[in-house]
Amino acid sequence: MADFADLKSIYLAGYSTAVAALTMDAAERMKLDEAECLTLHVAALAHDLGRVGVSTAIWDKPGALNDSEWEAVRLHPYYSERLLSRFRSFARAGQLAGMHHERGHGGGYHRGTRAASQSSAGCVLATADAYTAMRHTRAHRAALDPDHAAAELRRPAHEGELDASAVNAVLAAAGDKGRPVRHRWPADLTDREVDVLRRIAVGRSIQEAATDLSLAPKTVDYHLQNIYSKAGVTTRAAVTPFAIQNDLLQARPETGRTPDPRPS
Repeated sequence: MADFADLKSIYLAGYSTAVAALTMDAAERMKLDEAECLTLHVAALAHDLGRVGVSTAIWDKPGALNDSEWEAVRLHPYYSERLLSRFRSFARAGQLAGMHHERGHGGGYHRGTRAASQSSAGCVLATADAYTAMRHTRAHRAALDPDHAAAELRRPAHEGELDASAVNAVLAAAGDKGRPVRHRWPADLTDREVDVLRRIAVGRSIQEAATDLSLAPKTVDYHLQNIYSKAGVTTRAAVTPFAIQNDLLQARPETGRTPDPRPS
């Protein structure tokens, strides 16, 4: 079915299987659960089945898309999800397939979900799809070389549009030798400050946070004061909304721009 969907455009032959191969290699590097990987493999192969519901004239258009064409493109993940979800055994795969164009700040499609609502498996698929797309020729652009594609993938990771762990795994799977992306937190918080914030924001005391993190209470308080300064707040009551608004309460997301709005 994936190979059949790829026949929608002369630029897509073998695309879905390429995305699936890269997705599974990256998922193995991220040590995702075996059962989730089986579902992810189905989702990766079938993620673009919804393309058949969009005119070939749109996929093969050499110029910029107009508003109505862009709206049609935005529906193709929805079509993929709807098709797979008609079968109970494929329902979870359908959910993953439907999210392959979601982005961390909520600017993706078709749902516009934010990072906290995106699974690790979904993030891997979205990232593998983005990288594979850049490495393939399309009607509106030539294929990007590996270094250029890697740079284009790292940029949205730095901006929070793509999951940094997924980007690192996909690039490693693709053979890239560049430096791993370091996750950039809102307000330039450090990893340790985020660890502290996640505990304080849900009502844990400094002593409890210190025990959880194997730190001295004074060290936790030091990090907390830095958090207040960076977030522009002065109380615990104020720092909690900051954490919520920036999707910082999830310990690990159950998880953009592209050069052109067209996927792949």
